[in-house]
Amino acid sequence: MRNKKTLMLVEGAVMLALSIALSLITPFKKILPFGGSITLVSMLPICLYSIKYGIVNGLAVSFLFALFQFAQGAIQDGLFGWGLTAGMLIACILLDYIVAYTVIGLAGLFRKKGTAGWIAGICLALGLRFLSHFLSGVYVFASTGKIWDDLDFIASNKYIYSAVYNAAYMVPEIALTVIVAVILLKLPQTKKLLLTEE
Repeated sequence: MRNKKTLMLVEGAVMLALSIALSLITPFKKILPFGGSITLVSMLPICLYSIKYGIVNGLAVSFLFALFQFAQGAIQDGLFGWGLTAGMLIACILLDYIVAYTVIGLAGLFRKKGTAGWIAGICLALGLRFLSHFLSGVYVFASTGKIWDDLDFIASNKYIYSAVYNAAYMVPEIALTVIVAVILLKLPQTKKLLLTEE
């Protein structure tokens, strides 16, 4: 029993480290028109960990990932220099970092349903991350701006603007993660690892 707990903790640390390393690889950052970044499937290791060990353990690891993302946002992106009010800053930290990255741990929600459940759980978790960023765009930043020259009605609507802004990086990120997950989950070795009892 103790060995299983140790193995679970070690795997959690490895998957967290892998997610952090992959989050630093952003090959498409310069081509995105509105901002954000597409990483090299950085959320997938935590999704797989959640599928293997359940959502409680998945949420614990994804919360640590959220703290790393927040620290990186504070240091690298200058989060505290954006001129947000105290309330907006707290909402931004919660919606763009803590909630957005912690929900990745929900990927194991349908883990008992086999491959279809695993993919559904991954899609749900990543969709919730998109929703969190979308809500931040609408309620924290409430921003509008120029998107395309002929579509000014989009630019003046904060809901559409937030959806387009966040979809520009989240949709490719979700698609890439799901594609790689499907490929990995077709391998017998991956299935064997994920079906290991807690």
